[in-house]
Amino acid sequence: MATTILGRKLGMSQVWSEDDRLIPVTVIEAGPCFVSQVKTVKRDGYSAVQLAFGDIKAEKVNKPAAGHFAKAKTEPKRHLHEARTGEDETYKAGQKISVDVFEVGAKVDVTGTSKGKGFAGVMKRHNFKGGPGGHGSHFHRAPGSIGMCATPSRVLKGIGLPGHMGDETVTVKKLEIIRVDSEQNLLVVKGAVPGGKNALLVIRAS
Repeated sequence: MATTILGRKLGMSQVWSEDDRLIPVTVIEAGPCFVSQVKTVKRDGYSAVQLAFGDIKAEKVNKPAAGHFAKAKTEPKRHLHEARTGEDETYKAGQKISVDVFEVGAKVDVTGTSKGKGFAGVMKRHNFKGGPGGHGSHFHRAPGSIGMCATPSRVLKGIGLPGHMGDETVTVKKLEIIRVDSEQNLLVVKGAVPGGKNALLVIRAS
C-alpha cells in the first residue's frame, strides 16, 4: 500500500462541514506519480522508492535522465523524490500512484519549502519585543546585548539574530484530509501547508 505521493499546491479555500462549520483548507494537485526506480536492501542497502511527478517536454530532458525514465518505462517527469518504504509496501517500476491511495478523514504529513522572506531583523524573524517607541529612546528594533562576561566569554549558539528568513524545508504534521477527488487528482486538507502557489509538496501518511 502506497503511503507517499508528490503534489503541487494550488492555493487555499474554505469548505462547509456537515455540522455547519467553516473549515480553512488547502487544495493540492496530488499525483499522478510514477515509480521510476525501486531500491532494495539486497542491492542498495536500504529499501526506498523513487517517485516521478510533473509533466515536462521531452526535449528539455537530458540524455541520462531520458535513459533513466526509459528503463522504468515511464514518460519523463519534472520532479523526482526518493521516499523510504516499509515492509508492507510493495512497488514495481512504472507503477502509477494516484490520489485515491488516501481516504477522507485520514491524517497526512505535508513537507514543502516555505516562502522566502529575504533578510529580516530579530523582531520579524524571532518575534522580539523591541525597545521603547519614544523619540528619546535610541533602542527600537535592535537585538540588544548578546555578549557574555568572563564566563563563558563568548556568544552562545542558537541565539536569535538577524538573517535569512524562510526558504526552509518545513513539515506540517497530522493534517486531516477533507476531500479526495480522484477524477481531477485533487487532495483537500485542513489548514495551511508550506510554500506558495505551485510549490512542490511531499504528502505522506502520518
